Amino acid sequence: MMKKLNTLKYLKFPALFALAVATLTSCEDVIDLDTANGPSQLVVDGWLTNQPGEQAIKLTWSQAYFDNNAPKPVLGAEVTVTDDKGKVYKFEDADGDGKYTWGKTTADTLGRVGRTYSLKVVNGTDTFTAKSELKRVPTVDSVVYRHEKWPFEPDKGPREGFVASFYARDLEGEGDTYWIKPVIRGKAVVDKAVNISIAYDAAFGAGAPSDGLIFILPLRESITTDSLYSAGAEVGVELHSITYEAFEFLKQVSEQAANGGLFATPIANVRSNVVNADPKGPKALGFFSTSAVSRMETVIDPEKARPDED
Repeated sequence: MMKKLNTLKYLKFPALFALAVATLTSCEDVIDLDTANGPSQLVVDGWLTNQPGEQAIKLTWSQAYFDNNAPKPVLGAEVTVTDDKGKVYKFEDADGDGKYTWGKTTADTLGRVGRTYSLKVVNGTDTFTAKSELKRVPTVDSVVYRHEKWPFEPDKGPREGFVASFYARDLEGEGDTYWIKPVIRGKAVVDKAVNISIAYDAAFGAGAPSDGLIFILPLRESITTDSLYSAGAEVGVELHSITYEAFEFLKQVSEQAANGGLFATPIANVRSNVVNADPKGPKALGFFSTSAVSRMETVIDPEKARPDED
């Protein structure tokens, strides 16, 4: 009787019934999609910080969606960054690989909190520009960890290990935005777009009254991504200040990466803050940003782990 009622329910809504049948009877035939390839566009990957040492801006050409080859570098461009005090930083592609760098030593830093930085890329007859203000960032108070044992065998990493998290308090004054990066063995690692962790004040978005508070638990634990950490692991966090424009860019990148399944939306280019000086000229992709960085690391010692929460 129940089976009959369920069938009648779908027949009442023919579209739902057709969708259910199509899902259950789907085959695995390979369909070759004939997709049109648009013209290549300049892609800017420039995330500068106030940290000492080398700063890099990577320039590549966009490529077709199904092209799995490494992007081709943009060679021979003139790349400069100028702050609002008029100081010019010239970035050079010393290795001829499209990675334009400034600063080989720790003698000086490019970024200063409160300054605005302007990017200029001259490539052939095209001139591209972008701007970013270097925002303030709070201090990371601590990095802690707790023991965890999962009730199932994970796809990656150990079943039993440690969940790392950090503590920091958002600065007072609504509208601060941040990019939270895990640090593993001394290096900030964001290897997948779906693992991008961003915050508006101390929460996920502007709707939460989180100004001046400690970052909420999901954000604090976002430095533990695909697997648990083992004893002796070197872990930490980098907290990057970003503009709201960069916050929206990263949010869209993360959403595009997680876009899939039955209700997936068409893939689209994420809006860039890099513009062509000629409104009729080719458009650019990617993003230019400047950040202040707060950082802390630790080594996981089982004796110092916080107790299980269950």
